This record gives sequence, structure tokens and C-alpha cells, in this order.
Amino acid sequence: MSRDRILKAMSRVPRERFVSPTLESLAYADYPLPIGGEQTISSFETVVLLCTALLLRGGERVLEVGTGSGYQAAVLAELGCKVYSVERVAELSRGARKLLDRLGYLRVLVRLGDGADGWPEYAPFDRIVVTAACPDVPRPLTEQLAHGGILVLPVGGRKSQRLVRITRRMSGQFMQAALDQCNFVPLLGKWGWAEEPHCARVPRLSGGVLPGGGPWG
Repeated sequence: MSRDRILKAMSRVPRERFVSPTLESLAYADYPLPIGGEQTISSFETVVLLCTALLLRGGERVLEVGTGSGYQAAVLAELGCKVYSVERVAELSRGARKLLDRLGYLRVLVRLGDGADGWPEYAPFDRIVVTAACPDVPRPLTEQLAHGGILVLPVGGRKSQRLVRITRRMSGQFMQAALDQCNFVPLLGKWGWAEEPHCARVPRLSGGVLPGGGPWG
């Protein structure tokens, strides 16, 4: 999907509604803004990057890990996707659901939970996008990716990551491509980091994707 088409879809989403009223004047600035729960709304260009990396054609069933304010889910819906979004922070999950309903985004389903576990009831997904930094690839997400599907996620350390695109071929084999350097808030939970910043991270998964790695699986 072209950048122009993505930008047109983004122009139809009132980004200022997805930030705090005190930050409305900064809504279209190209840097992340706090939305509560130690989370941020991604910068304008980061949303473009993620949508581009998903290689969307329109009509895909997309699992989003990390609803946040709901902004990216709205953009994906404007691009013709059916979106299943999971958020672990209760306040953000409730707020996003209410706002998306008010704005008429009925193609977006939101639930509270650990997004790295996916949403098995609606699997498999044509596309999966993770909006938090992962130390490794959460195994449930690869299991819920459709054959021919694409998973995009930032993989690396807490402070800096590489955006990775994993494609599940029709044969079932997983292949990866390392994309741009990026910086996302850390994924928390059993597939990410512990809540406390000084706690040891979870054990590395066998066969996990690392920045600059080769074929996965």
C-alpha cells in the first residue's frame, strides 16, 4: 500500500481526539506523546512506518498488540482492515473503546488483556502488529499468524530496537526481514519485561528473532 494512500487514511482520523486535551496543539507533531499508563501515542511517521511495513492491500484481519489511545487501530480501519486490538492497561482499553465507538469505528474490536497472547478466538490473522518493544518474538503471535500472513514488531533492547517483518509462507515456514531502527516503549508481561525496570528479563525463546538475523523457524 502506498504512502499516499496511508497518509490519506490518516488525514481522515482526528488525531487530536486521541491525546489529552492539554496536548491537542501537539497532536500532529512528529514525536510520541504521553497518553497515561506510562504509554505513548506513536509519532506520525512511526504510524506510517508500521502501516507500510505491514504491506496492506485492504480487507485484512489485523491483530494489534497494544491499543494505546486507539489511534493506530482507527488508521488501520480507515485502510479497510478489520482490527482486533488488545491492551493490558485497563484505563487505556476503556478509553480507546469509548472513543472509537464515538467516532464510528465499528470495524475495531478492543479487549483488555496481554496482547502478546494474541486473541485465539479470532485467529488466524492476516496481519499482526506489535506497538511495544519485544526482547524476542512472542510465540503465540507466530502461532496465530495465517499462512501468507505478516507480523511486524520491534525487537531488541528496552531502549533501542530494530523493526522486524516476519512472513509466514504458505508452506508454513517463517522468514524475517530487518527494517528500520526504532524506539518503542517496552512490552511488559510474560513475553516481555517485568514491571520493575531492574528485574531480569524473561528467558530467551528458542529460535527467537534478533535484529539482523536470518530465517526464523
